[in-house]
Amino acid sequence: MSDAPNNAIVTAFLAAWERRDQDAILGCLAEDARYHALPLPPIEGKAALTEWVAGFADKPPGRLVVHHQAASGDVVINERTDYITLNGRAVTLPICAVFELTDGRIKEWREYFDTGPARAAYT
Repeated sequence: MSDAPNNAIVTAFLAAWERRDQDAILGCLAEDARYHALPLPPIEGKAALTEWVAGFADKPPGRLVVHHQAASGDVVINERTDYITLNGRAVTLPICAVFELTDGRIKEWREYFDTGPARAAYT
């Protein structure tokens, strides 16, 4: 697949997260998708990811601001800031993410960020 369609899939995926649109989020993922928010343990497979995504259903929508995004073949990388609410508190998370796509679906999704701001929402 060329760069532009993969770039558009990741853009749509992030927009679905902003809306908390579970069907759209899951529709972007391959059956054997894997999400790894480093340094946390990975979540593997569509069933586990479906359960994890469902945990966000009652959370307020967020705003994911992409500063830079680049696609090369089946890989899309972005640098963004997520403005989300955790435990009733506003949290700002600078994130770098890598998406690997296969047949128009996200197969690997890795995010690199400092967990400190998220942990602080629960203290």
